[in-house]
Amino acid sequence: MDSLKDIISYDDFSKVDIRSATIIEAEVLEKSDKLIKLTLDVGGLGKKTVLAGIKEWYFPGDLKGKQTIYLANLEPRKMMGEESQGMLLALDSSDEKPILLLPSDSVDNGASVR
Repeated sequence: MDSLKDIISYDDFSKVDIRSATIIEAEVLEKSDKLIKLTLDVGGLGKKTVLAGIKEWYFPGDLKGKQTIYLANLEPRKMMGEESQGMLLALDSSDEKPILLLPSDSVDNGASVR
């Protein structure tokens, strides 16, 4: 059964920086069973590296060139000797495959979610 997470204030939400980004590079991390290393173009924020645990469901070649939604101000985290500088946003699905959020229309890289 799903449950609602704790209610947050608008001030808490306003601290979250969610942006559009284009995946310009995607590669499997050889040492990992789960991670794909993605290089994102986030417009004025530059290029960012994200490690995403989506290898079971996505092929790197299919991701390159896709525009997606990126959590820009998540604290960087080291995984498998690499630094991840944010997170891609995805929805849960009944078969456990994370469904990446992909804008239906092209927008400028770095556009903010509001």
